[in-house]
Amino acid sequence: MNDPIVVIGAGPYGLSAAAHLRSRGLPVRVFGTPMVSWREHMPAGMLLKSTPVASNIDAPQVGHTLLDFCRAEGGRRYESDWDIIPVEAFARYGLWFQERLVPELERVRVVSADRRGGRFELKLDSGEQFAARAVVVASGLAGLAHLPAEFAAAVPDGPSPTGPVSHSSQHRDLASFAGREVVVVGAGQSALESAVLLAEAGAASVRVVARGKRAVAFGAPPDRQPRLRPESPFGRAWSLYALSYYAGAFRRLPAPARRYLVRTVLGPLGAWWLRERFAGRVQVTQGQRVARVEVESGGRVALALRGGGRAGELAVDHVLAATGYRMNVAALGFLGPELRAEVVTRAGGPLLDVGYCSSVPGLYFTGLPAAASFGPVMRFVCGTEYASPRLAKAVAMAHG
Repeated sequence: MNDPIVVIGAGPYGLSAAAHLRSRGLPVRVFGTPMVSWREHMPAGMLLKSTPVASNIDAPQVGHTLLDFCRAEGGRRYESDWDIIPVEAFARYGLWFQERLVPELERVRVVSADRRGGRFELKLDSGEQFAARAVVVASGLAGLAHLPAEFAAAVPDGPSPTGPVSHSSQHRDLASFAGREVVVVGAGQSALESAVLLAEAGAASVRVVARGKRAVAFGAPPDRQPRLRPESPFGRAWSLYALSYYAGAFRRLPAPARRYLVRTVLGPLGAWWLRERFAGRVQVTQGQRVARVEVESGGRVALALRGGGRAGELAVDHVLAATGYRMNVAALGFLGPELRAEVVTRAGGPLLDVGYCSSVPGLYFTGLPAAASFGPVMRFVCGTEYASPRLAKAVAMAHG
C-alpha cells in the first residue's frame, strides 16, 4: 500500500510526530505553515514562560535540542533555568528543526479529511485529492480560541484585532494600542504578559480583570523553588513530576478527575521574571467577573462587573480577552462532519488509546487535543517527549 501517513499541522507537535514517523521509514506527508502560531499569533517581544529544558522539540535522534540550535546559530545560548527565551528565538528553533528533520513539509492547507472504505480521503487547498492510510491531527491551537459568552454576545461577528473586543491570539503588534485604554481579561501568563507589553507599547492605561480574589500571582524564581521536592519541567512539585513523566497513568483516572486536572493544574500564574515589569504599570481588579459587555455607539466598550458582593462598571477603548483555548472536535472544520461525529470524546477531548489513536481507526491526535487523555503536559512543548515516540510506534505497528 503506497498511501501515506498524513500529519496535519507544523507546530512543535506536528514536526516532532513527523520526524519520528519518518525515522521509522514510513511514507509521510506533512501539511501546514511551520511554527505559524509562534510567528504570527503571539505579540512581538513576548517571552516564553517555560525553561529551556522544557522547550525542546523531541526528535528521534540526538542533536536537535534548543541548545543544539543555539550552538548552530552561534547566538545566545538558552540552557539554564535563569535563561528567558524570546518567542522569536523559539520560532527560529522550530524552523531549524523543520528544515533538518521535516524538509519535505508542504505549505498547503488540508481543506477536508473524510474516511471511506477503511482509508482516508483528503483534499488540499491546492486542489489535489489523495488517499491516506492514517491521519495525525497536530493542528495546535488553530480554531480553539475561547471567547466567553458575555463577550461573544457583544461581538456577534467574532473578536477582531481592530474591533472593540479581541482575543489574545489575534495580535502580533501591540503598538496600535498606544494612547488607548485597554482592559485585559484573564490571569494567566498570556494575560499578564500582554498587559505588560501593552503598557510598554504606550497604552494610556491597562487594567487586568480576573475572577479569583487572588488570581494575579507570579511564580517563584529558580533559587526559591522547594528543594525537597522532585524536579519537573514546570517546577518542583510531586504533582507536576507525576503529570510530566507518568502521562500514561493519567488515562486511568475517571473522566471528571481528568477534566478537573486539565483545567486546574498548571493553571493561571505569571512567570517569576514578569513581576517587576508588571508592578506599577498595570492596574488590577480581582474577585470580579465580567457579567455583561456592551459596545457603545462611539466604539467604546462598557463592562459590567460582579463579584464579592460588589458591582461596578468600566468603560474602555478595547477589551483583550486572554481567555485561553478550549478543545472542541467540532471546531476542527477540516475533519468531515461524519468523521467528527465518529470521534468519541471524554473529559473535554477525544478519547485516545495508549498510542494516541481515537475511536476512529487510523485517526490520531497529539498536542492540546490529547490533554484530556494524557494530562496538561500535552499543552506544552515538552510533552512531545512523551507523545511523539509512542504515537509513531503505534502508527508503525498498525499501518506500517
